[in-house]
Amino acid sequence: MIISTQNWKRKPLDYSFKTSKDVEKMILDISQRGDLAINEYSLAFDNFLPKWIQLKPFEEYPLEKKLKEAILLAASRIRRFAEFQMESFSSRSFSDEHGQYSQIIAPIDRIAAYIPGGKAPLISSALMTLIPSQVAGCSERIAFSPSTNEVLLAAASLAGATQFLQIGGAQAICAAAFGYDLMPSCDLIVGPGNRYVSEAKFQLQNRIKIDSIAGPSEILIVIDQNTQIDLILEDILAQCEHGEDSCAVVVSCHKLILETLIQKIVATHSDPKNLIEKQIQFIYAEDPLRLISFCNHYAPEHLQWCAKSISCEGLKHYGALFIGEYSPVALGDYLSGPNHTLPTLGKAKYSSGLSVCDFIRFQTKQEINSSTTLFRSARMIAQAEGLEHHAKSLEMREKFRIQNKINLNKTFKKESNIVKITI
Repeated sequence: MIISTQNWKRKPLDYSFKTSKDVEKMILDISQRGDLAINEYSLAFDNFLPKWIQLKPFEEYPLEKKLKEAILLAASRIRRFAEFQMESFSSRSFSDEHGQYSQIIAPIDRIAAYIPGGKAPLISSALMTLIPSQVAGCSERIAFSPSTNEVLLAAASLAGATQFLQIGGAQAICAAAFGYDLMPSCDLIVGPGNRYVSEAKFQLQNRIKIDSIAGPSEILIVIDQNTQIDLILEDILAQCEHGEDSCAVVVSCHKLILETLIQKIVATHSDPKNLIEKQIQFIYAEDPLRLISFCNHYAPEHLQWCAKSISCEGLKHYGALFIGEYSPVALGDYLSGPNHTLPTLGKAKYSSGLSVCDFIRFQTKQEINSSTTLFRSARMIAQAEGLEHHAKSLEMREKFRIQNKINLNKTFKKESNIVKITI
C-alpha cells in the first residue's frame, strides 16, 4: 500500500475518444444550426429548453439566516482577495528621447461563468468565478448553469452576474462561444464541469478564451510523526467526495504514521479497499530533500503541509499551498479568500489558478518621435531577416524625417532674414 517516491506515477487521465467525437459533432451542428440545435441538445440531455432567469437582489431570496450570513462572509473574503490582486495591475506610461510608451489594463467585455448543476448547488463556484470578473471590471458577466436552485441564484446575484441562462453541459459552452437567443458570443468562459464541458472548452479555445482544461481534483498532504491523524483522515475523505476520479496522495518521511493512517481508513470506511485502490495513495520519502523534490515533481492542485518538522521553503510548484493543520483545503474551497479554481495534472509547473488576471488584457500604446536612430537600427534587422518591405517602410520614415528637418531649417532661415522696419 505504501510506495516510494521513485516508484510513484500519476494516475493516467481517463480519456474517451468517443467523448471527443461526440462533442466535435455537437459543435459542428451548433455552428451550422445555431439556437435550434442548442435547444434540441438541451431537451435531449437535460429535459428542458434553455431559459433566461431574472435574478433578484440577494436580500430578496428566502434563505436561512445563518446560510445567508455564511454566503455574505464568503463573498466578502473572495472579493477582498480579488481586489488585493487587482492592486498589482495598473495602466502606466513612460517616455524617453524617442517617444512615449504605455501599458493599458483593460477588462474583457463579456464573460461566461459555467456553474455545474450536480447533486447540490455549487455556491462556491458561482462566487469564485463571478466575483473576480466583477472586480476586474468586465461589463457583462453571464452565468450559465443547469440548476435554478434558489441558493445558487442568490449566490450568482450576490457575485455580480448580469444575466443567468439555465443551460447545462457542452451545449452551454457552445452557447457561450457562438451566442444564443439575443446574446452575442462571449469573449471568455470560466468554470469547472464534467468531461463533456471540459472537452467542449478544449475544442472551442481557438474561438473563445478559456480559463483551463481541468483534470480530476487532487490533493497532496504532507505529514510527519506529530500530525493529528484524525484531521488528515477527514481531509482525505473530503477530497474523495469530489468524485471517483479525484485523487488524495499522502507523503511522509515516517512509515509508521502512514501505516497508522491506513489502519484508520480501514477501520472507519465501509469500502476501504476500493477507496485506496482507486483514489488514495501513500508515499514514503526517505528524507526531507526527497520529500520536497517529490512535491515539486507532483505539482499538485492543492498542497496541504502538515509537517512541522520539515521546512516548506523549497517548494516551487503547486496550485495553492495550505500550511498547518488549521488550513484545510475545505476552507479554501469555500471562503478563505484565494480562488479555488486551480491547475491540475501537474500544470501548476507553468500555469496559475483563476484570478482577476484572467479577466483583464494588457494593451500597449506607443507614439514614436521622428528618431533616425531607431529607424536605422530596425532597418538593419529587417534587412538581416530578408524582409524587403519592412526595411523599405523604415527607410522611408528615415528619409521623410530628414527631409522635414531640411524644410524646417529653410523656413527658419528665411524667416530670420526678414528685415522689420518700424515707422
